[in-house]
Amino acid sequence: MIIVAAAATVALLSLSGVSIRDMLADDQRLVVPYTAPSGLEPHRAHPTDAGADLCLANSVVLQPGDRKLAGTGVHVAIPTGYVGLLVPRSSLPHKYGVTLANSPGIIDSDYRGEIKLNLLNIDRKQVILPTGQRVAQLLIMPVELAQFRVTDALPQTVRGEGGHGSTGTGTAA
Repeated sequence: MIIVAAAATVALLSLSGVSIRDMLADDQRLVVPYTAPSGLEPHRAHPTDAGADLCLANSVVLQPGDRKLAGTGVHVAIPTGYVGLLVPRSSLPHKYGVTLANSPGIIDSDYRGEIKLNLLNIDRKQVILPTGQRVAQLLIMPVELAQFRVTDALPQTVRGEGGHGSTGTGTAA
């Protein structure tokens, strides 16, 4: 079983001796191996969707303001040079008042455990999400593995140290 995501780069990167080029399907899409119980496989509603839907492995009851870590039953092997991003399905907050508390959630390439979702009920009523409910989407994106270097000073910019809400106001917050 595989998840297929568009490959933005074909750079050769090491993954246990396998290059990214070896992880590409014949149609030049990235292949991400996964395991999941039947019925919980990541899937796209449409072939061109950016994210693959993830479902709940077990039902979840959330009281107003509750947070719960909910399992999906899915394990993935994301290649080095890529990251998995977890975001709520757009209908989740709209229909149920539930979102992901840490959106986007990050799945690093060396993580092999079950994908779990940090659900948060932002509504004023109890929410019951059944087993198999599609609640999140998994996006596989290339990521630059930047090196950080200490310096005595940073280059100056017009914005400078202007923080939250300062853009276009002429004041630093």
